Amino acid sequence: MVGNKPLKTTLLYILAFSVLIVMVSPYLFMVLGSLSPWDEVDRRIIPTELTLRSYEWLFFGGEGVLARPWLRALFNSLFVTLSSTVLMMATAILVGYSLAKLKFRGNRLINNVILFQMFYPAVILLIPLFLIIRYLGLYDTYWAMILPKAVNLWAIFMYTNFFRSLPDELLEAAKMDGASQLKIVWKVVLPMSKSITTIIFLFLFMERWVELLWDMLVVNSENMLTLNVLLAQMFGPYGGYPGPMYAASVLLTMPILVLFIIFSKNFKNGMQFVLK
Repeated sequence: MVGNKPLKTTLLYILAFSVLIVMVSPYLFMVLGSLSPWDEVDRRIIPTELTLRSYEWLFFGGEGVLARPWLRALFNSLFVTLSSTVLMMATAILVGYSLAKLKFRGNRLINNVILFQMFYPAVILLIPLFLIIRYLGLYDTYWAMILPKAVNLWAIFMYTNFFRSLPDELLEAAKMDGASQLKIVWKVVLPMSKSITTIIFLFLFMERWVELLWDMLVVNSENMLTLNVLLAQMFGPYGGYPGPMYAASVLLTMPILVLFIIFSKNFKNGMQFVLK
């Protein structure tokens, strides 16, 4: 049995490497397609040379096609996603801490309502939310894309469960030192929650970053379009330009990839709590 261990380890490494290749190959194909000469896109897996022509066409236009506001759309996506994510994190932390550590009437009812809402189809609220946005005069503004996404029930649920696992004695000691509830959250609770905060931040960022339907409904002017909406509009009139399509897709996925690389260590630690 001992002699079989090196063989089993080798087979596991081969299996893991094979799975990695299968998962990464579509992204590599997309990146290579964005850097390929146009006559080789979707015809060769590895191009004979690398070129930035697709990216130049994307930002500056060409061949009878006007340039689209890709840099503006990238800014819009980053601004809207970061603003929405920060608001979702703030509300989730405060509500989660209140439900987990503060005793008040209706605590259990609020928990049950949150659980019920998590299984409630969000698309049903799409039209009422849109009508509210129009009534408030927020249509075609950043607020229309940010405010309806300021609360995330999944994040509240995750923080509530995590904060319940924190020792009450530690929080009581902070209270005896004269710390307010907000100071306890900021100075004591959050430093102990780095791993789960990383998980929640990454998931919320990705969820908001790939949002398409809501952004298409509430914005109309070209300068307000997000990257997702602008990319969706390209599939129709610009479907004959696969190279720029790949380049736009690379731009869309790049922030998520960068964030994952930066927070990979905390992500691994946070997943251990999520999988418990």
